Amino acid sequence: MPISLYQASIPVFIRMLSSLSANLDKGAAHAAEHKFDPAALLTARLYPDMYTLTGQVQIATDQAKGGAARLADVEIPKMEDTEKNFAELSARIAKTIAFLNSLKPQQIDGRENAEIQVPVGRDSHRAMTAQFYLLDFVLPNFYFHVTTAYAILRHNGVAIGKRDFLGIDR
Repeated sequence: MPISLYQASIPVFIRMLSSLSANLDKGAAHAAEHKFDPAALLTARLYPDMYTLTGQVQIATDQAKGGAARLADVEIPKMEDTEKNFAELSARIAKTIAFLNSLKPQQIDGRENAEIQVPVGRDSHRAMTAQFYLLDFVLPNFYFHVTTAYAILRHNGVAIGKRDFLGIDR
């Protein structure tokens, strides 16, 4: 049986965002346990030209909600990118997951060849099929930012591993 567009998107986003949220909780606990300002983790980055942990989480949620909304042909929920602490980032993830849970398979499945207009830069768009959009644009970008958020936490001493990234044993 072929995998549907819904199965390849919504459950994947929800699982990985749930794992990301759990890893952020471990980051907050790590800062508390070691008695340092959590902002040190939130503003950490792997390289000077990369986004901070906060930015990585914001973009991961943007990819999930924007990707899902475009696949379902519904309005993308707006989020202001104003999160300043772990609790606010977790709330952003929860809000994204709630939106994802509101989408039904029938809104997405069967739209594999629908044209999706994707913003590229500030003033242009690129057209692609929904299937190409999900598999070759959204999922790679989503995983890049989830993985980078994980790497920032791990690099800064948070005791997380591959099982935490994958959300195994939660």
